[in-house]
Formats: sequence, C-alpha cells, structure tokens
Amino acid sequence: MRKASLLLGMVLLVSLTAAAQDYPKADAFLGYSYVRANPATSGAPGFNLNGGSASIAYNPSESFGIVADFGGYHVGQIAGTSVDANLYTYLFGPRLSYRKHEWVTPFAQVLFGGAHASSGALGTGSANAFAMAAGGGVDIKVSQHVAVRAGQVEYLMTRFQESTPNRQTQNNLRFSTGILFRFGR
Repeated sequence: MRKASLLLGMVLLVSLTAAAQDYPKADAFLGYSYVRANPATSGAPGFNLNGGSASIAYNPSESFGIVADFGGYHVGQIAGTSVDANLYTYLFGPRLSYRKHEWVTPFAQVLFGGAHASSGALGTGSANAFAMAAGGGVDIKVSQHVAVRAGQVEYLMTRFQESTPNRQTQNNLRFSTGILFRFGR
C-alpha cells in the first residue's frame, strides 16, 4: 500500500511538472494597429494613423519573453489637409506574461528601438528617431496553436526633432488587435 501511494504521488508530481511547462516557446503576432499621434509642436493638431504590426516573441520561461515588434502606419489627412505620410516602428525588449489561466494570458512589455517617418506629399522627406513603447494586452486562446489578441494598448513615445526649439518628444497611443500563432509547446 505504501509503495502504491508513493508511486501515485510521483506520477502526480511528474504530471504537474509537465503541465507547468506547457507554454509556447515562441509566438508570432499579426494584426491591425491604430496610432493616435500627438506632435509636441505648439499648435500642431493630433492625428490618427492606421496600419498593421507584427511581432515575434521567444519565451525562455513561462513568464518571461523577448520580443521583436515591427509596425507600419499611414495617414492621408491631417487637420483637413491631404498628406501622404507613413510611420514605421521597430522595437525590441522584454515581455512578462501571466500564464496561470489556460484560456487567457495577460502580458506587459517595454520595448525600445526606432521609428522612421516619411512624407511624400508634403515634400519633407524622411527622418529617423528613437522610439519606446510600454503597455500590455490580453491574448485569448482559440486552440493549442492559435490565440486572438483581444487588445494591446501602449504608450508609444517617439523623439523626432520638431521645428519648435527644444521640442522633440511625441507622446502617442498605440492600439493593436489580431491573431497570434504559438509554437513549440
């Protein structure tokens, strides 16, 4: 009897350990992104950009991941004026995920990198700047290898030099939603 309960205890311990390691080793996100841009220049109005974003994350542990995030956004009109402007972001950094529930995974991340802005219609050319994003979101499991990113909301800071002296920080908001593919369970 004692050997049977010891064997049962070991089987339960091994199965709990295996269940605790049941997290994706990597995931890839593809989705829609909206950016509310807020230029720092006095009198310049905020404007909306629409586009998409993609990210790849490697998860060395259940709660910690390393993320590479890429986005492209477009605006066609600012304050009633037609423009043809694009913003591209490339950001990298850590992600913390809370994987205690099987169907829902909230996460938080801080990413650092750069941004590239280009404008063809205004004739202003292009510029590169430092960028940072901080925020989080929620993934909802659909199947073992697919999830829906219900929402990801982030503060997106860019540091483009503006015409007003000593103004170069733009405090923006980014919202993303889409599909997530999980690998290596």
